Amino acid sequence: MKNVVERLREWVGPLARPTGPPPLLTRRGRVFDLLVALVIGFATVMYAVDRGDASAGAGPERVEIVPAPGGSGWIAVPAPFVDSADWITLVVLALLSSAVLVVRRRYPFAVLCAVTFLAVLTPPDVPRVTFYACVVAAYSAAAYSQYRPPTLGTLVVLALAVSEFTGDTQPVVPNQYIALMVLVPMVVAANGLRTWKLRTDEGLAQVSTLERERDQALRSAVEHERARIARELHDVVTHNVSVMVIQAGAARKVMAAEPDQAREALLAVEAGGRAAMSELRHVMGLLTMDTDGVEPVLAPQPDVDQLEALVARVRDTGVPVRLTVSGAPRPLPSGVGLAAYRVVQEALTNTVKHAAGASAEVLVEYGADHLLVEVTDIGGTPGPTSAGTGRGLIGLRERLAVYGGTLRAGLRPLGGYRVTARIPLEAL
Repeated sequence: MKNVVERLREWVGPLARPTGPPPLLTRRGRVFDLLVALVIGFATVMYAVDRGDASAGAGPERVEIVPAPGGSGWIAVPAPFVDSADWITLVVLALLSSAVLVVRRRYPFAVLCAVTFLAVLTPPDVPRVTFYACVVAAYSAAAYSQYRPPTLGTLVVLALAVSEFTGDTQPVVPNQYIALMVLVPMVVAANGLRTWKLRTDEGLAQVSTLERERDQALRSAVEHERARIARELHDVVTHNVSVMVIQAGAARKVMAAEPDQAREALLAVEAGGRAAMSELRHVMGLLTMDTDGVEPVLAPQPDVDQLEALVARVRDTGVPVRLTVSGAPRPLPSGVGLAAYRVVQEALTNTVKHAAGASAEVLVEYGADHLLVEVTDIGGTPGPTSAGTGRGLIGLRERLAVYGGTLRAGLRPLGGYRVTARIPLEAL
């Protein structure tokens, strides 16, 4: 017995599971369902009352128009009379079958089952009492029910019940309602067509808006990427080329008198060129990644750990530079480390370009909740290169802003220049 129950549960379980989302209930839909129930209830109750009056002899003998046997046309037959008890039953059936339609969207399957049961109880000679409710319930179940398999099965049962229990008497629409039955579907179809057109126009407008927003986002992304690439190329090229220019100028001046110093300066130029090429390959590798289906081998981006090598290259140009690290060094996010490196690189590049003969000092301070990078110089005579455009500092501010950092740059009160960057970090 237990096995039988378990098997029944296995069979019935999938039928009891929803196969779709519940119907969307709106105030307008509920009001419409109430009106449908009232209209069908009024029509069917009046039909039941009319049949009761005819059975009591309140009027002449009534006839109904029904299909002729064999489908050759229509014939008029006397309408059967019912006694008072049957009349009350018809009214109750009409009221119940129409009342449940109020919740046809919320409980479509339950309404279909209830109307099917009432259709079976309806006398076969008066199928019109529940027929209209059956049509509405069948449509509602097909359109809104979450339980598709049992709903389809119940629809089959409903169709068999209507055809089997009504016998030869089929529901006939009275002549006075024919115009209404024609106009209502036309109005519903026209309203549906208008609604569909409005929604289509709204959908097209939304698609156009989304396309414009997407194009704008693409343009913004392209501009942002261009700016990022420009900053990266500026940081990579400007520093190394400036160092190479200084070293080449020094080599030219001492080439005749001090050939050994000229040789060292040229070696520094060569080293700077190699460093510039290496970083340019890295940047260009990012730009051309996956273009040929093969990813290039990428070197890690520089960070604060490479500051000593950066300072050494600047010392080779003849600029005295001192690097001081305070606090307990700790691992930094790659973006933060690169930003700090670029700050020092740009500041020392400006010292080499615009303050010949000056000494510089680099301070890196690891705080509990921040990283402080400060580069100062004591000032000097303008270098051999042309005046800068300020794009380097602008790029640094944008780079630091990504991580919530700030950059201050300006002249010192006693001469020289100071660049200070503060980047927030997670507190230890």
